[in-house]
Amino acid sequence: MRYVVGIDIGGTNIVAGTVAEDGSEVLGLVSEPTLAEQGAEGVLSRIMKLARASMAAARGKEIAGLGIGSPGPLDTTTGVVLLTPNLGWVNFPLRDRVAGVLGMPATLDNDANCAIFGEWWRGAARGASHVVGLTIGTGIGGGIVLAGRVYRGKSDIAGEIGHMTIDLNGRRCKCGNYGCLEAYASGPAIAARAIEGIEAGADSSLPRYVNGDLARITAQIVYEAAHDGDEYALEVVHDTAKFLGAGVANVVNIFNPEVVVICGGVTLAGDKLFLPLRSEVKRRAFKPAVEACRIVPGELTGTAGVYGAAAVFMQRTWGAV
Repeated sequence: MRYVVGIDIGGTNIVAGTVAEDGSEVLGLVSEPTLAEQGAEGVLSRIMKLARASMAAARGKEIAGLGIGSPGPLDTTTGVVLLTPNLGWVNFPLRDRVAGVLGMPATLDNDANCAIFGEWWRGAARGASHVVGLTIGTGIGGGIVLAGRVYRGKSDIAGEIGHMTIDLNGRRCKCGNYGCLEAYASGPAIAARAIEGIEAGADSSLPRYVNGDLARITAQIVYEAAHDGDEYALEVVHDTAKFLGAGVANVVNIFNPEVVVICGGVTLAGDKLFLPLRSEVKRRAFKPAVEACRIVPGELTGTAGVYGAAAVFMQRTWGAV
């Protein structure tokens, strides 16, 4: 049995694990904060540390290479990260830097592509032929899997679902555009909308969760307060569902997928998010497309990107997964 190290680089955390080629197990699962403010070289050093730690935990196994998932845009052929708004990288040769230091072959793909490919391979979208997914965290990424292969488009940009415009004159996004889905429904955007409402006078228990320090409010705290019955937090979650529902409806109309899988911390909101989200999609998208599609939370919490990055390596190197 061969193994591949999967490395998932997010805006908040880096996760690595050594994945069996049949997907039956992940060994040496390790994680550290990304700390993007320390620059590309600082992040690279943590990637190396985590990869080595994961491989050490899989000592005795045949490790064939590494699959890396990184925020993009990027060039999967040259292995270069072209631009990462949430990390601040420009034209960084990530694949070759990692492969050179660790002395083994590596592949590079978009982190969201990897997460959705992981869910297709071993998670919530397993067995489906047409899958579109969103990863919601520091930003919003997307991935498209058609007939068992990631669809990347002509220049590896396909799947940037978080940067579809849902409000022509809306909030400014980190990408430079206005009104992107990411500017409304990413983790930081959810927190920002909650804080804005409180500062405008909304009655909410949210400040008590952070001892009055509004800057400490996160999307997870909003979900927690909503579960605890806070009406304002529930309103923020429902608004998030409407924003996501508009985006997912566009995806459903364009791709007519069997499954839309939504990954990331937003799944912690549970039915308080997914029920109104599905209703919004039903209201906006064509009925035959909605009836053919399941909208589900991801199952591989914290590991979808690791599974998917490893699977990308396997498919590119061995032709199948």
